[in-house]
Amino acid sequence: MFKKKDKEREQTEAHENEEQATSREERRKAKKNRKQEKHRFRVRLIPIWLRLILVIILMAASLAAGAMVGYGLVGKGDPYDVFQKETWTHIYDVIHKGTE
Repeated sequence: MFKKKDKEREQTEAHENEEQATSREERRKAKKNRKQEKHRFRVRLIPIWLRLILVIILMAASLAAGAMVGYGLVGKGDPYDVFQKETWTHIYDVIHKGTE
């Protein structure tokens, strides 16, 4: 009597394992299909070359703004004097005066 129930139990377990194997295979196939769909080309809103130009422009603007703040607020001068050549030659002369 127990042997018959054990055989039935083994058969149902084997059948369940087969069902899991097919569903596992189906999951693998579905996962593979999802991966293939994900490998599409990405359309960029801003191209890389334009990003580089924007970074360079923003760096130059921040350099100019920093020099204006440093010379105007900290140095108590006119902030627009930063853009004159005489200001930079004077700064160069002050720095290199004692090295000659």
